[in-house]
Amino acid sequence: MSLPKRKFLPHAVPGWVEGCPIFFITICALQRGENQFCHPVAAKAIFEATAFYHQQARWHVHLMLIMPDHVHALISFPKVESIEQVVRSWKHYLAKQHKLKWQRDYFDHRLRNHESHREKADYIRLNPVRAGLVSDPALWPLIWEP
Repeated sequence: MSLPKRKFLPHAVPGWVEGCPIFFITICALQRGENQFCHPVAAKAIFEATAFYHQQARWHVHLMLIMPDHVHALISFPKVESIEQVVRSWKHYLAKQHKLKWQRDYFDHRLRNHESHREKADYIRLNPVRAGLVSDPALWPLIWEP
């Protein structure tokens, strides 16, 4: 039995969208279910690379949270940058320099209003609680908000 082929997911912002919209992004480890990211060295590398891209204005991270096998973020991208290229470059750097293994693609959803921004931020912050890793989202240390 052959498995279904994964379709290509377009990540481009439609031309009619004004400004720099915020995207809810999930980037997964190659091996789901294993703790690849919640180690001090890996988490530090992820946040340092995130801060570097933020400082270089390749993206603007509003919120990033590291889970054992995936990363959630709310990110805006400048019009001059391709979302796909920036995320690919960030993942490539972390894979090459820090041996982190990522799935080929990622999930993104463009937020459409301020209410969905708050909802997605709450969803991200509650992720460690839902996973049974902490009892209160304030106890989760692997979060980055510039």
